[in-house]
Amino acid sequence: MSQLPKGWVKCKLSEFSAIEMGQSPKGEFVGDSEIGLPFYQGKTEFGKWYPTPRKYCSQPTKIAEKNDILLSIRAPVGPTNLCPEKSCIGRGLASIRAFEEQSQKYLIHYFRYIEPWLSEQGTGSTFKAISGGFVRDIDVLVAPLNEQIRIADKLDSILAKVDRAQARLDKIPGILKRFRQSVLAAATSGELTKEWRDSNINESTVFSEIQELKINWARENAQHNEANRVLKRATEYDNKKPRINVELPSSWAFESLEDCVLMIVDCHNKTAPYVQSGIPLIRTSNIRDGKFIWEDLKFVDEETYAFWSKRCPPEQGDIIFTREAPMGEAAIIPPGQKVCLGQRTMLIRPIESHISASYLLLTIMDPGFKRRSDLLAVGTGVKHYRVGDVSNLKIPIPSSSEQTEIVRRVHDLFALAEVVEKNYVDTIQRVNLLSKSVLAKAFRGELVTQDSNDEPASKLLERIKSADVVSKEKKKAELKPKAASVKDVLIDDERIHGALQRQENFSVDLESRSHDLFRASYQAEILKAQKLLSDAKFSVEQFRSITDFKGGYDELKALIMNLLKGIPNISEPLLAIESWDDKSGEYLMHLVKQK
Repeated sequence: MSQLPKGWVKCKLSEFSAIEMGQSPKGEFVGDSEIGLPFYQGKTEFGKWYPTPRKYCSQPTKIAEKNDILLSIRAPVGPTNLCPEKSCIGRGLASIRAFEEQSQKYLIHYFRYIEPWLSEQGTGSTFKAISGGFVRDIDVLVAPLNEQIRIADKLDSILAKVDRAQARLDKIPGILKRFRQSVLAAATSGELTKEWRDSNINESTVFSEIQELKINWARENAQHNEANRVLKRATEYDNKKPRINVELPSSWAFESLEDCVLMIVDCHNKTAPYVQSGIPLIRTSNIRDGKFIWEDLKFVDEETYAFWSKRCPPEQGDIIFTREAPMGEAAIIPPGQKVCLGQRTMLIRPIESHISASYLLLTIMDPGFKRRSDLLAVGTGVKHYRVGDVSNLKIPIPSSSEQTEIVRRVHDLFALAEVVEKNYVDTIQRVNLLSKSVLAKAFRGELVTQDSNDEPASKLLERIKSADVVSKEKKKAELKPKAASVKDVLIDDERIHGALQRQENFSVDLESRSHDLFRASYQAEILKAQKLLSDAKFSVEQFRSITDFKGGYDELKALIMNLLKGIPNISEPLLAIESWDDKSGEYLMHLVKQK
């Protein structure tokens, strides 16, 4: 933005907010059980606005507070969420908290606005990331505080409507998928053409004729690699076998796939050597939803094609079927297209005069066929179909004339679905652009009316800077209290009594019944410790952090001593020393199991 709106300023993020770069805790303190704080590692836990915890940490190293902005700083860079509660953050995140509390909503909208730019700023050969220095130096466009509030409220209102529209649109792909599956199920059960059969003469497909055609083809093409197999299958066909009891129209048949086609041929089960250009090699990734995907193709030369296709060169009108990764996808080779079978695919050659490729494709895409074939899938890791199992799968077969009518009706219904799908894609693109355009308008100062009475943003930054200076001076004046050591809390009556009596600002008599009131006054912190630190080892500072202890150091020390020792005949110890370091005097504690 070349010129800022009136009253706005540009500053570094570190001048406007507190920034905490994440750091991964030790693995021994991280687990699935809800002990400690929720632990967020990066974008993988993010939702639309709030993350979902998958891990917990009993001894966090870096902490984000409730409502902090969580910024993904590592693969990918730029996405944001709001921290739902006090949490541990790993090295894939930074937490950001505006110095002015009322600026927090404005700030997360600003990060959503600059996300496309941020996503391109990462560096690194393995994982793109941004450093703490980069985060601190991010430019922020700061509006007057009152205008920030108006902008954030307006964006909340508009983007909530956009989100609701997005949620409704997100249902459309699932609706279209179910619609197509319903059409296919109706088509292959006879329901789709029930009225058509009532008004048309409908003859059954004569499978003995199909087998005769196959026998004649095998004899006329005796040199073909598949001739003997085709001949054997056709001559062994039993035309008098009992009909399987399925709910189909009386004029329909229910036959094995290979008995309905000329042949089924497996691929050459090795990875073909690729060349830069040549004959397309159809891999399993190149077939989806009844169509070929002509992007991300691999190619083979003529020599490789001849060897890989020696069993049966693919022809136009053949169906290529995938039997692994994924299973059950199929598509028809279009006219004039020369292709080579890739690994884990099969070729199905129809007899078009009796059973069309277009109808066969519908039966293969039918959810019922998918369910039946998946029952036969084998493999401990990646499941796959065996060629023989696929060959013997049953499919419903109507007469040639009804096949033609079914294909026509399915085509028309699918065409309607494609129109809806195209409208959905166009609309979703417009919705996405709307969010971006609204954010851009907001940070150009054009979304809400400016008020000349608003205090300029420069005054806000001056107050922030002044408060920062005062805070730093106060910290310099304060003496940092010595961390509690094991020597302070050894189970020795005289030492504990003496330690408490020496506290100038908070003196407690352990023998006084009134001390019970002291423990009771911190009941919320104690209950939180019992919930979040069960089975954990923790330091005094970690106790303070986990329980969100608000008192001073003297109060914390007195509470720890109370919980370690208890009061005879009044209260039991709740904490015990786990271990200590003689050199540093630091110690770890654990919760005492209650009787």
